[in-house]
Amino acid sequence: MQHFDCDKIQYEGPSSKNPLAFKHYDADALIDGKSMKDHLRFAAPYWHVMRNVLSDPFGGGTAQMPWDDGSDSVENAVNRVDVFFEFLNKIGIDYYCWHDRDIAPELSDLNASNAALDAVVAKLKEKQAETGVQLLWGTACLFSHPRYSQGGATSPDAAVYTYAAAQVKKALECTKELDGLGYTFWGGREGYATLLNTDMKRELDHLGAFLHMAVDHAKKIGFDGPFYIEPKPREPSTHQYDSDAAACLNFLREYGLMDHFKLNIETNHATLAGHTMEHELTVSANAGMLGSIDANRGDELIGWDTDQFPTDIYLTTQVMLSVLKMGGLTTGGLNFDAKRRRESHEPIDLMHAHIGGMDAFARGLKIAHAIREDGRLEQFVKDRYASFDSELGAEIESGKCSFETLEKAALANGEPVLASGRQEMLENLINEFL
Repeated sequence: MQHFDCDKIQYEGPSSKNPLAFKHYDADALIDGKSMKDHLRFAAPYWHVMRNVLSDPFGGGTAQMPWDDGSDSVENAVNRVDVFFEFLNKIGIDYYCWHDRDIAPELSDLNASNAALDAVVAKLKEKQAETGVQLLWGTACLFSHPRYSQGGATSPDAAVYTYAAAQVKKALECTKELDGLGYTFWGGREGYATLLNTDMKRELDHLGAFLHMAVDHAKKIGFDGPFYIEPKPREPSTHQYDSDAAACLNFLREYGLMDHFKLNIETNHATLAGHTMEHELTVSANAGMLGSIDANRGDELIGWDTDQFPTDIYLTTQVMLSVLKMGGLTTGGLNFDAKRRRESHEPIDLMHAHIGGMDAFARGLKIAHAIREDGRLEQFVKDRYASFDSELGAEIESGKCSFETLEKAALANGEPVLASGRQEMLENLINEFL
C-alpha cells in the first residue's frame, strides 16, 4: 500500500517546475571529490515525520495520518515503521533519529514500555537491513511524561532520577541494537522555573553523575558511538542548564566529560539563546566539539521553538561554510528537526517540506564550496591577523610575552594604524555567490 501519493523524488535540475523534484540536490554529484549525500548526511526525525499531529497552544492537531489508528497499541507502533521507511525511500534520506517514546508507546509500567520498545526495534532492525538506512542517533524522552515536569537527570526526586536512568539505559541499548552511530542527550526539562526552590549546584552534580553512568554503561555494552549534548536556552523551563554551546562546553569540562561528548547544534535553539547558528557552530568547531546538526530555523517574530524547515540560502551557506571549514561531518549529520506548518496537513506536504530543506542545503553546499575555492574571504581574514604572524605577534600567541615587553614595543612603535574590517565589502562578496 502506498501512503504518499508520489513516486521517488528525483533530481530534475534548476529549470524544473515540478514541485515534487529536487532542483539542486543531486545525491551522487561530486563536490570536491565527495558526493552531496556524503557531505550532507541528511537524517529524518521520527518524532516530526510520524508523530507530530501539528497542534499548537490554541488548537488540536490537523495532520492527516491515515495509516495511524490513534491508539497506543504496539501493533499501531509497529505498523508506523513501514510508512516511515516508505517516506525515507521516496525522499532519498539515508539516516534517521528517534526518541524512545516516539517509536513505541509508554505503557502501564517500565517493563511493559520496554517490551513495546523491543517489538518496534525488532521491526526497525528488519527495515534497516532491507534498505541500508542507518540510525544516526537515538535518545530518551525525559520531558513529556508528568513525572519529568521538574526534570529527569536534574529532578529533585531520587525516584524520578532513578526512573530516568533506567529509561536512558534501555534507549542506549536499543541504539546499540540498531547499530546507531551516536546517542543524544537533549535536556528538555533539565533546568529550573525559579531559583527559589532550586539547588543548582546539587542538580548539576546529579546531571554530571548521570552522564558518567551513561558513559560507563556504553562501555559495558560495547557502544562506541559518540554522545551528543544539544544546547537549548529556555522553553519550557525559564532557564535550561544546556543553554548554549559555551555553557555546555563549560559543563563538560567541569565534570570531566569532554572526551566522551560532542555537541549537536540546532539553529532554532541558537537564535533562542540570542546567538546566530554561525556563532554556535564556530564555538563548537573551535573546541573540536561539533558533532552533529539539527537543521531548521525559527520565526524571528515568535519567541518559541517553531522548528521550521530551513529554506534560507544565507543560513544554509553559513552552516556549510562552517562544516567545510572543519573538514566535514563524520559521525553526525544534518537532521531535519523541523515540522510542517499547521496548515500543511496532508501527507504529501512532508515531501514538499523536506524537498525544500534538502535543496536549500544543496545550494548552501555548492555556494560554500565556491566561496572557499575562490579564496578571497579566507585570504582577507588571514591578512587581517597577519600582524600576529610577525615575530612579536608570534611571541604573544606562544605566551612568551610580558606586559613589560609589550609596553616597550608600544613606546617604540607609536600610535597604531588600524585597517578597516570591510564588513560591507565582505557581505557583497558573499552576495556574488548567491
